[in-house]
Amino acid sequence: MTRRLPSLSALYSFEAAARLQSFKLAAEELSVSATSISHQVRALEEALDVRLFLRKTRAVELTPEGRILLQATGSGFDAIAAGVERLRHEQRRTVTLATTPAFAARWLVPRLASFNAAHPGIALNIQASNKPVDLAGGAADLAVRGGYGSFPGLRATRLMRAVFAPVASPRLKLRKAGDVARHPLLHFEWQRGYKGAQTWEKWAKVAGVALDTSCGLRFSEESHAVQAAIAGQGVVLTALALVREEIGMGLLEALPEPALGGFDFYVVRPEGDDQRAEVRTVEDWLLAQEAV
Repeated sequence: MTRRLPSLSALYSFEAAARLQSFKLAAEELSVSATSISHQVRALEEALDVRLFLRKTRAVELTPEGRILLQATGSGFDAIAAGVERLRHEQRRTVTLATTPAFAARWLVPRLASFNAAHPGIALNIQASNKPVDLAGGAADLAVRGGYGSFPGLRATRLMRAVFAPVASPRLKLRKAGDVARHPLLHFEWQRGYKGAQTWEKWAKVAGVALDTSCGLRFSEESHAVQAAIAGQGVVLTALALVREEIGMGLLEALPEPALGGFDFYVVRPEGDDQRAEVRTVEDWLLAQEAV
């Protein structure tokens, strides 16, 4: 059946004017002039051979015919908008997860195959940076961040506890805290200006060991410092959760005590319950990894 419809642009202009009861407000909403709205409505009235508005000095009022057309166009455009949103939703099945390069490389990447197998319809985009992204501004859907549990404006759920301890190749034979001072220290950069960094200075104070923390190799990335430790080039202070596999394989060993705690890993996202289903799926998957 062939649809006999007047100009869609005229119908669009009419619907806005009828819904807002103002040619001026309709023009502002559609980013056109009030004169354009008036011409479109006049052309629609001529095409339908009915009067749609009673034009008054400062307002417009729908005629009975206008009310019938508003009901039809309103529901029609709502249905179109809903269909477009469904299409956009299907296209937006990409979820962006932000985290640090070390967490991405050492914890997340080894688990991605299982995620892809369980959720083939979701494309997970990993954004790795030591600088926190603006979640509220939409720079990412989710993030895994380290910290002490306070993330203003964000909803945070603890993913796992992070215990920081000295880690080195078994060849260095770390047995007690004093052994650390006999080897080069390996450093890596934390977020600039972050006061919660777990540093060699903090560990030395807790351990009661004198360390020259100004010496040693320095890396921009934590993963590179860990690789240097595997190669026997020194001792790195890192989260044991990020080197579980290397410790299990005998490539690294950790000095169990003393250790620095309190700095944990959290899954964070903007406040509110309006997250897309695929974002919730990724969040649930992340939290389940440490529960198994």
